[in-house]
Amino acid sequence: MSEPVTTPPGPLTEESEGPPSGLEYLNTVDQLILSQKVDIAETFIGFESANKYTVKNGAGQHVFWGVEESGALMRNCCSYLRAFTLRVMDSGKREVFQLRRPLRCQGCWFPCWLQQLEVTAGDRLLGSVLQDWSLLRPSFRVCSPDGSTAMLIRGPAVRWGGCCGSDFEILSADGSEEVGFITKTWAGLAKEVFTDTDRYGICFPEDLGADMKAVLMGAAFLIDFMFFESSMCRSDCGCCMIC
Repeated sequence: MSEPVTTPPGPLTEESEGPPSGLEYLNTVDQLILSQKVDIAETFIGFESANKYTVKNGAGQHVFWGVEESGALMRNCCSYLRAFTLRVMDSGKREVFQLRRPLRCQGCWFPCWLQQLEVTAGDRLLGSVLQDWSLLRPSFRVCSPDGSTAMLIRGPAVRWGGCCGSDFEILSADGSEEVGFITKTWAGLAKEVFTDTDRYGICFPEDLGADMKAVLMGAAFLIDFMFFESSMCRSDCGCCMIC
């Protein structure tokens, strides 16, 4: 079992009070692996439990943990559309940043109530992920705190349930260059068929700022909830993925 990576906090002064140290660790990595933890009760009873994630670096070391906060009624009535707060913590269980997704319904043919997610550290907005309406494939904007578009994310036109890997391209702001990707990887037959446990790889430029890497992590979590939060493999057309 790999040892967790610990990022020692800097000295806490009156001026430096705020979000816990740990976000700066993202400056040193160009890839991360997000894994959703299996819940036995969810597997056999069908009760939707709060999601929990581990985040590892390319060497397989644990660097972050993610814990969803949402109500049981919200999880089991709204399923993958549910509102949630997801807290991302370092190896010392100190919150590094958090993701907030409001409840927004989805419809197959109307560009309304598109999904969105905010990423914050303490009281500071790091950025947001906004779904764009698209007829053929999932499309998102990754935005800076001022609302300007920093990157785009474009998904596959067709996804065959949770049984196949799906690549989401991370593109430059003008869409002309691929700068990274988010990919769902095979987690094993039992996990894929009987649970909604998923594993994702994120690859981004090493020189990308830590704040924006945290926002891309948020995008991966949002993609998990939107397209793979289902306990059964099912065939979805492109339009049902993006509305």
